[in-house]
Formats: sequence, C-alpha cells, structure tokens
Amino acid sequence: MTEIAVLTPAADDGTYGPHWPLVLERLSEALALTGVSTRPMAWPDHARDASTLTGFPLVLPLLAWGYHQRHALWLEATGTWAGAGVRLANPAGVLTWNSDKTYLRRLDAAGVAVPATLWADGVTDQDVDAAFDRFGTDTLIVKPTVSGGAWKTLKIARGEALVGAPAGAAMIQPFLPDLATAGELSMLFFGGRLSHAVLKRAAPGDFRIQSQFGGRYESVAHPPAGALALAEQVLATIEEDLLYARIDVVEHEGRWLLMEAELIEPDFYLGEAPDRGRMFADAVRARLAAGG
Repeated sequence: MTEIAVLTPAADDGTYGPHWPLVLERLSEALALTGVSTRPMAWPDHARDASTLTGFPLVLPLLAWGYHQRHALWLEATGTWAGAGVRLANPAGVLTWNSDKTYLRRLDAAGVAVPATLWADGVTDQDVDAAFDRFGTDTLIVKPTVSGGAWKTLKIARGEALVGAPAGAAMIQPFLPDLATAGELSMLFFGGRLSHAVLKRAAPGDFRIQSQFGGRYESVAHPPAGALALAEQVLATIEEDLLYARIDVVEHEGRWLLMEAELIEPDFYLGEAPDRGRMFADAVRARLAAGG
C-alpha cells in the first residue's frame, strides 16, 4: 500500500470531532481499492513546519475543515507548504486563493456567470440599503468572503435590522429563491472528468442547503447541458492543475450561475456516486504515478 496524508481539523476543534472521521473512512475505503492508504494529519500542527508532510508522496487537504476560522494561519500554512515543496493536491496556490470568495470577481471578469454581488469591507446599514436599491429585491444574503458551511451567513429582508453582520470583508447578494426551491447543483470532477452530480435542497422554511441545517441531497444522473457547460467553463478558466473540483451552480431566471468552485475541502458526496468513489481513487493513483 502507498500511504498518503489527509489534512484534518485541529485536534482541539470540537466543531467537527464526530464527523470528519466518518468522511475519512469513506475516502479511505475508496482509495484502498487502488492500493492507497491514508494517514490523518491535523493541518494546524504543520502550518509552520512542513518537514513531516514532505515525506508523503501526496498530501490531500480534503478534511482541513475550520480553515476559514483561522484564516491567517491557513495562509501562513499554504505558504509554508509551497516553500517546502509539499506535494499537495490541489496545489498550495489554489488552497490560498480559493479560501477567499473574492476569487469570484476574477472569474466574473473572465466571463463566468456569477450572482450579482456587492463587495464590502465591513457591512454597514448603508451598504445594505445600497444593495436593496441596486438589486431591486426585498431579500438579501450577507456572508463573509472567507467562510464555509454557511458560517455567519445572514438572510435579511428589507426593513429588518442588520444584526450579526460580518466584521470584515463581506459579500452582499440578492437572495435567489431558486436556491431554496429548485436547489443547488453540485458537479464533482476528478482528474478533469465529471464523476457525478448531486442536487441539494434546503429544508422547508430554511434557505441553507447544508445537511447540518436539514438540507436534502439526491443524485442527478445527467446534469443539464447548461449547468455542465458552465462547470467546464469554470475549470477551463482556472489555470492550475486540479486533482479534484466541486462546482456548485444554481439556475436563476433561465440562466445558470456559479455559486462556488470548491477546491480545498469539498464534500464529494461519495455516497451518491455510482462508483462510490472509484474515479476519485483512480485520479489519486494517476497523480501518484505521475510523481505527486
């Protein structure tokens, strides 16, 4: 067996304690089919010293949950790993820029369709009023540019007080009712090839599609042509060599929009994959054969 490292949450981070070992088990089962074993490594333990990680032929950051809550350390860590030559997939550069959702501005400038967004450095009442007027909507979504799993994400109706707004850089978008009703489509790519797709819908009365908020997931055998075309456009726009990618899109008023390109620690939804992760495992084995 070839042993690789999988970055995991900090040992003292109780938020994810009961969950990440189960996800690691599913990833490990898929990888074992191609002769690859995994060793969990808490990412903060190696943020300033990469000497242990350099001994692995490949390091996957797939369970580096919580990086958004320790973002300064995360940026230091990715710099450390890049400088030490850690064989990361996805690359350290991707782990840096993909950790801040302002990357959507770059993709937007390159012609990728994204939701209308007002960017703010600390959200104020004036920012919210301006967003209502600009977007012509009665409901907004406010979230930090560095976030994950709907962390500190607010849904605000016109006339409501702004309470609990992000203290730093944030993004304000019109609430897309399609996201709550029709759902968000996630497409999983391994080695540049589409593996499977999952439709995620929010629980009745909620707007968040994550499973911890009651979101419901179902497999989609064939993604709509427009959704797949957008995902392929996103991947073509990103210049770095990606081992994996999860592209999240939503259809709004007949047009597909990119919500996020998840390139650090996305849930692969392997339970919904027809091959239960064999394509992912094959992509890892191919990367190992190519030298990491």
